[in-house]
Amino acid sequence: MHEYTSNARVWGLSCPGFPEEVSRARRWTRDILRGSPLAEDAELIISELSANAILHTASGQASGSFHLALAVSPQVIALSVTDDGGTGTAPKVEHQDQDAEHGRGLGMVSAIAHRVVVRDSHGGHTVIAELLTEAGPAGGHPC
Repeated sequence: MHEYTSNARVWGLSCPGFPEEVSRARRWTRDILRGSPLAEDAELIISELSANAILHTASGQASGSFHLALAVSPQVIALSVTDDGGTGTAPKVEHQDQDAEHGRGLGMVSAIAHRVVVRDSHGGHTVIAELLTEAGPAGGHPC
């Protein structure tokens, strides 16, 4: 392979911070991944991460927004949501008990994804979830 080429394809979408944009994010993800056996998992992950951005950060305020990225390669589907920040703490994966009413979303995402990473980025946070495909690297567990 030439050093400047890649088999990965990347898409991006910016959404205003309105609750109805979560369904747009799901539809966008479903359309890109149509035919993939990981499409439903990816749709659920992007839905949860988008809802978290709107509910728990400045993304859900009047002029807020959130940004999606989806990268697809033969080995992995990487989904990310970047919020507008505005909270004192970064998102974190917590494993709540079954009676908890809040705080289980990122735990659910981490149960579905092979890896979840949270990064500070430009005044906000980016949550990245990776789903390995069956063609994943040796030693990884296939979906």
